[in-house]
This record gives sequence, C-alpha cells and structure tokens, in this order.
Amino acid sequence: MEPKVKLISYTPDALALLIYTKNTRLRGGETMASIAAWPEEKLLEHLAYMRDTIKSSWEFVDFVFEIKGVDRAFTHQLVRTRHGSYAQQSQRTVDMRDANYTDIGRNGLYDLAVHDSLDTYKRLVNQGVPIQDARGILPTCIETEIIAKFNLRTLHEMAQVRLCTRAQGLYQAVFKLIKAAVVEVYPWTEDFIKVACAWNGVCIFPRYEECPIQQFTKKATPEELATIETVWKNTEHVAVPRAVGGKTM
Repeated sequence: MEPKVKLISYTPDALALLIYTKNTRLRGGETMASIAAWPEEKLLEHLAYMRDTIKSSWEFVDFVFEIKGVDRAFTHQLVRTRHGSYAQQSQRTVDMRDANYTDIGRNGLYDLAVHDSLDTYKRLVNQGVPIQDARGILPTCIETEIIAKFNLRTLHEMAQVRLCTRAQGLYQAVFKLIKAAVVEVYPWTEDFIKVACAWNGVCIFPRYEECPIQQFTKKATPEELATIETVWKNTEHVAVPRAVGGKTM
C-alpha cells in the first residue's frame, strides 16, 4: 500500500486573491484585475510582506485533495485538523471483505492478528451479519481513501508539525505529497508550507532530542524564557498600526 495524493481542485488566481483580500482590509483601492496585472516584482514584494503579517487572508485560498493508499490510523489523525472538510470511504456501506491493509514488514504476529480479524469479518458477513455491524472487528490498519479540503493557512499550520521528523511516518509521506501538489500549481507557496524549524528556526518539539535536525535549531534557554516573561510583564505598549501603500506599518 503506497500513499497517493491528487490535487483535484484549488482556488484560481490565488496570489491575486491573497493580495486583494489583504488590500481590502487596508483600503488599498486595487481590484483583482489590476493586481493580476502587476509586474512580477511587485507581486513578489507584497507576497513577502504577507508571509510575515496576519494570516487571515490566507484562509480565502482553498485546496482539495484526493488521498488514497492510506489506512484509517492515518485518517484518524488527519481529521483531527479542525479547519478542514472531509469525505471518507464508508465502512458502514462498503464491503471490506477484500480490503488491503498496512504491512509493517514481516512481522508474523501482526500479520496473524490482521488476517484473523479480516477472516472473522468475512465469516460474519457471509453469515448475514450487516457490514455496518461486522465492521467493528476491523483493525485501523485497513486501507481507506479520503477527500480533504484545507485553506492555505491550515496547510501552513499543519506543515509545521506534520513535516516534522517527530510526526508519524505515513503522515510525513502524505504531507510531502500534499506540499508537492500545491507547489506544482503555485510555486510561490513553497515559502508558506514549511516545517516549523525551517519557518522560524525554532524546534516545535524541543523535548524530542532524537531529531537529527534539532542541532541546527535555535532554542531559548530557561533563563532566556524567564527574561522574556519578566520583560513582557513589565512592558506597557499599545501598537498604533497604519496602512501605507497597501501594507500595515
């Protein structure tokens, strides 16, 4: 069983839409058409600005993926992402007697348990037990497929933890395919969909010391964190942002 990801739908003219929605908040006075006609240098300038500002405009750009060759253990993790929409293969109505499953590699005890589970399922269904009841015997390693929709902001936030070496192996593999599919249609998203340490130089799971990348990340010491907290507690500051040329200063 090998994971497969297909991008089946996505927001057209996404870059122009991003900039337009951001400009609308700041009364930039541009239209979608006028932004789409901007020279590449200007588009990239505003894109770089958007990378480091409030991410609300990112939520207007959607991507829909068809994900196959995965098991239900993976999809149980995937659907924990709250800001997503999902349509998954139903075990209540789909006969799973010929189902494939995740092979963890020449483990006799594992294979025996899975085969016993599938064999029991087949026997129950053959005896007339409704598949919606027989499904209770199926293990989570059974193959499934799912359609998932995420906006760019959600993909950005998912990437920070799901591209991390601490993430489950199948999830890492699937999300690399998701990123590749998005970057193929919109190369500029390469800079928006990154693992946390590559995004801001900070390890998001500092207690996981087996990561081979962690040595390259910056980590605040407990003393530095305490200093930050102290300074924050003793600081009174109210920002007064203003919109200048379509950017918040």
